[in-house]
Amino acid sequence: FEDRTAADMAVGLAITSEGGQYYNGKVTPFVVLSCIVAATGGLIFGYDIGISGGVTSMEPFLKKFFPGVYIKMREDTKVSNYCKFDSQLLTTFTSSLYIAGLIASFFASSVTRAFGRKASILVGGTAFLAGSALGGAAFNIYMLIFGRVLLGVGIGFANQSVPLYLSEMAPPKHRGAFNIGFQVCIAIGVLSANLLNYGTQKIKGGWGWRVSLAMAAAPASILTVGALFMPETPNSIIQRSNDHQRARRMLQRVRGTADVEAELNDLIKASSISKTVDHPFKKIIQRKYRPQLVMAILIPFFQQVTGINIIGLYAPVLLRTLKLGESASLLLSAVVTGGIVDKLGRKILFLVGGIQMLVSQVIIGSIMAAELGDHGGLSQGYAYLILVLVCVYSAGFSYSWGPLAWLVPSEIFPLEIRSAGQSITVAVTLVFIFFSAQTLLAMLCHFKAGIFFFFGGWVMVMTTFMHLFLPETKNVPIEQMDKIWRQHWFWKKYVGDVDEEGKM
Repeated sequence: FEDRTAADMAVGLAITSEGGQYYNGKVTPFVVLSCIVAATGGLIFGYDIGISGGVTSMEPFLKKFFPGVYIKMREDTKVSNYCKFDSQLLTTFTSSLYIAGLIASFFASSVTRAFGRKASILVGGTAFLAGSALGGAAFNIYMLIFGRVLLGVGIGFANQSVPLYLSEMAPPKHRGAFNIGFQVCIAIGVLSANLLNYGTQKIKGGWGWRVSLAMAAAPASILTVGALFMPETPNSIIQRSNDHQRARRMLQRVRGTADVEAELNDLIKASSISKTVDHPFKKIIQRKYRPQLVMAILIPFFQQVTGINIIGLYAPVLLRTLKLGESASLLLSAVVTGGIVDKLGRKILFLVGGIQMLVSQVIIGSIMAAELGDHGGLSQGYAYLILVLVCVYSAGFSYSWGPLAWLVPSEIFPLEIRSAGQSITVAVTLVFIFFSAQTLLAMLCHFKAGIFFFFGGWVMVMTTFMHLFLPETKNVPIEQMDKIWRQHWFWKKYVGDVDEEGKM
């Protein structure tokens, strides 16, 4: 069985699309298992995203922790398809997780750089465990909020370290497929949360919300225990200890071959540069890192203005079962993406996914503008048509902006600024998730059906930007990624022969 698996999974030599260095290696069961454990960090992130909406709509939860909000919701008898009850207090509670994650992501950068990717994953898993325990056992608002903050700390550490771990452990030829495991786990987490909330809201006695909050401990336990046994990435071993022999042994184990000298030499070279950098956050703003910094900021920003949040919010208004269908679509598409991202490349998926999302949003917006006013509903035919369009949109998101917004930033940074760059990506993501949570209901009330055209305009902008300014990264070894910027028609003027200190 082992021989057959090795033969089936062998990938031979990996070569950069720009004619770079060959690497020997194959996909080994060891690296697959390590990456599966690491990717469960995405499972917890998705679970926390999905569980909040259901829990905060449960009457026993609101009565216990937000009685004022519960009374106002009961008194709000106005029924509108666009203007919903908007409690800033409840929204702020839900969003506190993202602020905690934002702050934690910058601390995670230092931990990841100084103690390794594995250490940050372990901290994240431990924080998840503590947060889920406090949330499930909470008897006052202070315990509830503190548990929420700890969950945010877990998200900050896990989202900062897991994509880096996956990108560094994976063979270059299959880096995209491995990294998309993170998005697959996010989708599984969202779907699991929706299913669990559906069941726990029916529990008699008013304690269903405790089950929903406490169940986050299940994936958190996998991540925490798994992190104790996971290997450290060869990149991190060399960066922190300069132990070439240990790094060589780890490379041989994860690549399944004794001939790892080409990849090891690239890691040693990258580590030598990394050791000259004392302040990576100061370093990353230098001119020669401008392309990576721009992508670290714009990619997560663009992901949040694709309209995925309004789709998730508004879908249940149209059809009660729609949200579950959307979650399943997200999961299926993420799984399919893992098989094609390293064959088709990142750029083509951004392009095709963007077009698919744009067309879906325009049609949904047009139908709602013509057929759905402030009151009343859609005919069954239009409701099912929008159901199909939402799933088409979600599928487009899940093979483009869903996984690639995590994959691309994690693979484009050189070692000396990689940890800082990933922290910026996570921070921007969480800032705009928080901002979206605070403003989305007000925007929906103001724009009405036009909100789909608003986000559709952003999809057009981001699709054009990625097509013009993102070089293709498929199959490029992570420590040779600087070559693609030097050969890009626009970015080469920033990353050419620039003095080490660069220019602002």
